[in-house]
Amino acid sequence: MQIDILTLFPKMFENILGESMLKIAQNKGLVEINVRNLRDWTDDAHRTADDKPFGGGPGMVMKVEPVYRALEELKALKKARVILLTPQGKKLDQKTVKRLAKVKRLVLICGHYEGVDERICELADEEVSIGDYILTCGELPALVVIDAITRLIPGVLGHDDSVKNESFENNLLEYPQYTRPAEFKGMKVPDVLLSGNHKNIERWRSDEALKRTLKRRPDLMKMKGRK
Repeated sequence: MQIDILTLFPKMFENILGESMLKIAQNKGLVEINVRNLRDWTDDAHRTADDKPFGGGPGMVMKVEPVYRALEELKALKKARVILLTPQGKKLDQKTVKRLAKVKRLVLICGHYEGVDERICELADEEVSIGDYILTCGELPALVVIDAITRLIPGVLGHDDSVKNESFENNLLEYPQYTRPAEFKGMKVPDVLLSGNHKNIERWRSDEALKRTLKRRPDLMKMKGRK
């Protein structure tokens, strides 16, 4: 997979993309991530990428020209799916992540300032939000999308089965996890996990996942068609 990020603040990506599974995925050649400065597609001495909104109002709005030029150049190289990160987009969920993980090439547009020129929205194939709240920039949502997608690419995680029983698979939260020591300050690991009986362990995990979902996220159960 290839991911191109169009941003006004490329340095925001340096540390995170160079750590943990994102670094491993790139080193393995499983994903290519290119951080591209939108100011490279401006045409004035000040490399202006924003301007005051027509009709007045607070803040600055990202200009359409640099985004258009960048997309024209990048899409000419190879067909890509273009995503605009915006609080007005469809809320990101695991179903969307799994769909995007199958795309060969993505271009992520990071919004900023008061918003983006509406014509930028028309250039995107879809708009994505990571939640019903406002951030100062689209760079953080872009990193969330990249991380969520990359970990689903076969070969990125140490064990491909790692993603099968995670939260939001089958509209359930993940069951509780424990590791050594078996007892810490009076808090004990459930006996069933120490029993070695894999059938009982799987039954316990299934029951606990259901209980946890009903308690914490009953809305997921409604999505699954359960009551």
